[in-house]
Amino acid sequence: MPEPLGAYPYRLKAGIKTPSADKMIFQVAGDTGGLKSPAFQRLIAEQMGKQVSNSDEKPSFLYHVGDIVYHFGESDQYEKQFFTPYRDYPLPIFAIPGNHDSDVNPLNTNPYTSLAPFSSVFCGTEPRPVPFGTDPARKSGMQPHVYWTLQTPVANIIGLATNVPKYGVVTEEQKQWFIEELKHAATEHQEKAILVALHHAPYSADFNHSSSLPMITFLESAFEEAGVYPDLVMSGHVHNYQRFSKSYEGGKITPYIVCGAGGFDELHWLAEADEKLYTSNSEIFDTVKLENFCTMQHGFLSLEITRIDEGHQIAGKYFAIPHEGLKEGEDATLYDEFVYTVIRKSSVSSESYSL
Repeated sequence: MPEPLGAYPYRLKAGIKTPSADKMIFQVAGDTGGLKSPAFQRLIAEQMGKQVSNSDEKPSFLYHVGDIVYHFGESDQYEKQFFTPYRDYPLPIFAIPGNHDSDVNPLNTNPYTSLAPFSSVFCGTEPRPVPFGTDPARKSGMQPHVYWTLQTPVANIIGLATNVPKYGVVTEEQKQWFIEELKHAATEHQEKAILVALHHAPYSADFNHSSSLPMITFLESAFEEAGVYPDLVMSGHVHNYQRFSKSYEGGKITPYIVCGAGGFDELHWLAEADEKLYTSNSEIFDTVKLENFCTMQHGFLSLEITRIDEGHQIAGKYFAIPHEGLKEGEDATLYDEFVYTVIRKSSVSSESYSL
């Protein structure tokens, strides 16, 4: 990990403007980079920006769940893969790193350390010029570290850095930080929902990556040690959309959402039910249900967090772009819509959703 640019425990209050004191809307996308076909990178950015312009209740920011540039997180890839497609995006962009952002190209003639370019773009104690790219007016973000907590009016979003391996890895140092952040978020749970973001998807039914046992083990161990369970977990890594519901003891239901179809040219199918290389026959999946999915289409998520008398309501809309792209004047299609209600007073989460 690079050195942090902010003070421990790496929390940021970003002065986020919301539609009301009790409601916040934000967009989520992952795996937006790529080298082969920039068309969908541009379309995703344009469609998210269009929603900002046309919506009565505007989103406040974009939360990126990793893989901003491919394949090795190099500084000279940010212009083509990120700065250019998001040049006109009108909102702040916060991010956690993906495996490709974290990887280092050993053949690069200008040696660099893991996540140094990512830190230059997203991290800092104050906005400063990004040392690469063609726009001298571009300034860095103010995230305190590559793993960090975004403190918003209605939610604490704890973002993790899950490193390079295919199924992710988290150091003991970061795990202990995560446990403490969960405990701190719990002290504010009456006012703020608890969201967790990580790049490597804990649960996935796709054929390419599938579920990550290291991430499942890490998360469940941290939740148990902290005695705190989040209200939503979001991830990328897998290049499609999937929404799972996981049931915990006491009746709490937590959505686990994969949102990794943000622009990379290769998309991922789900594994067939009779595929011999994959199985769901494990007690790990006994309390996990796949509610909906969207494969072979690029897309992004809009999340709305609302404080209500009983707790919080988490509503989501997933928008997809057909594989053949969009015609002039056409918009992304609403593919999935859901609502989860977090009832804290009784320590029980109930769920309702519509497809």
